[in-house]
Amino acid sequence: MFEKILIANRGEIALRVLRACRELGIKTVAVHSEADADAKYVVLADESVCIGPPASQNSYLNIPAIISAAEVTGAEAIHPGYGFLSENADFAERVENSGFVFIGPRAETIRLMGDKISAKSTMKAAGVPVVPGSEGQLPQDPKELKKLAESIGYPVLIKAAAGGGGRGMRVVEREEDLLGFLDLTRSEARNAFGNDTVYMEKYLGQPRHIEIQVLSDEHGNAVYLGERDCSMQRRHQKIIEEAPAPGISDKLRQKIGESCVAACKRIKYRGAGTFEFLYENGEFYFIEMNARVQVEHPVTELITGIDIVQEQIRIAAGEKLSFRQKDIVLRGHALECRINAEDPFTFAPSPGRITQYHAPGGPGTRVDSHIYHNYFVPPYYDSLIAKVLTHGATRDQAIARMRIALSEMVVEGIKTNIPLHQQLLQDKAFVAGATSIHYLEEKLARDKAKPS
Repeated sequence: MFEKILIANRGEIALRVLRACRELGIKTVAVHSEADADAKYVVLADESVCIGPPASQNSYLNIPAIISAAEVTGAEAIHPGYGFLSENADFAERVENSGFVFIGPRAETIRLMGDKISAKSTMKAAGVPVVPGSEGQLPQDPKELKKLAESIGYPVLIKAAAGGGGRGMRVVEREEDLLGFLDLTRSEARNAFGNDTVYMEKYLGQPRHIEIQVLSDEHGNAVYLGERDCSMQRRHQKIIEEAPAPGISDKLRQKIGESCVAACKRIKYRGAGTFEFLYENGEFYFIEMNARVQVEHPVTELITGIDIVQEQIRIAAGEKLSFRQKDIVLRGHALECRINAEDPFTFAPSPGRITQYHAPGGPGTRVDSHIYHNYFVPPYYDSLIAKVLTHGATRDQAIARMRIALSEMVVEGIKTNIPLHQQLLQDKAFVAGATSIHYLEEKLARDKAKPS
């Protein structure tokens, strides 16, 4: 086991990794920007190193500074968290080549899964169901393009091979829009990702977003930890997540979970990962794999009792998984609400000083957060300030506990999206379960159109 780990991230995930390390008896190094000098995880870490000014590109995305910090502190491994450099294959490669262990998949695996075309073809070969679409990148001939779109069936979705976070995607409803939208998507992909390769697939009308959590070691062992429903989204950004997904049978969960495990073994995956699917009319369609820990990993931890971050660390240290598929039992239901520093209805960011803070508590309640009374939320980074989670014997109990938790939570001095969460937790469609990925945006549009 490692003696010292450097945490190459910030916010709640930096604190989450730090706590996992402390429980395992591992010393920690927190790297931080000038803006995060007073962060809770910086104070709690055994050592801390300032790696640059507030802007991410000069600090949390500064690979030489992070590796230098690992060298001067004598860290043995680097945990990238999520976001920032967590799925950067070049970073993973530099970490390993510099003599440290990257707590995540190998660089070649990240590259394979980071390109949507290669990921899709790899999954298809492993028997994982994929969305019907083009085989590889799109042809240049306009006639061939139109023929392909017609064979898939409108509407179609044009997607950037290197895309992510909802960028580099465009829905085409009619043939006359195809070529123009294709050029726009290529241009957007080139500017955003430095890669204008795009592909095409069937646009599903009212799908749910369901993902399978996996763990896989270097000894050929892999397991799936059930599924999460992450369909409550705005602009492809998740708002509420839950596990297990409403309406998914044990038989279907086993079928899709086993196909994900087979894919892990096929690509020799190492660490924690998530297979993301669109689910419609009883069918799963693979869309991408996240080769890292997810923001929403705690909902899976609550229903399985497995510490996913500690398992990441153990796998990176070369240990075998200490459990098998038959040992994993899903107990109860869990919800996660992402609390952001933003206006709850215009979604404008709301950085600033927190003048009052009170975290909720009670049976089945967990809060993952780095904020505290008098903490200053900086304007430079993602607006996530807390994850409120509840666990209950049933979905209804988890929802009831979340309503109570949100009513108890106090964050003053800035705006948060707590009122939006409270509204959604009373929404009849959400309470009934199985809303599509378009539900929230359609609801917000309807609410906006109502006369005041």
